[in-house]
Amino acid sequence: MRNRAAWIAGALGAAGVAYRALRRQPQPAADPRADELRRKLDDSKQLVEEREEFESGETAVDEVEPPTLEGKRAAVHERGHAAAREMRGPKNSFQKNEP
Repeated sequence: MRNRAAWIAGALGAAGVAYRALRRQPQPAADPRADELRRKLDDSKQLVEEREEFESGETAVDEVEPPTLEGKRAAVHERGHAAAREMRGPKNSFQKNEP
């Protein structure tokens, strides 16, 4: 009797192990955060490409030619003329608005 009980217990144990191994495991549901992260990654790759394209058109600081002394003088001269025109501006603006 012991021998028969051992065989039955062994068979039930083997059947249980086989059942667990062969039964289908439900696939875990897709994590919505993963899709969101993939979308953000795609967006950031696009932004990096756009930034590199934008920066390629810029001139680096060490490549810029410094303005000449004559150019600086002309800029200061123009700012002085602009300030003078601004100070005289109200008279000219009234004349333009009158019919």
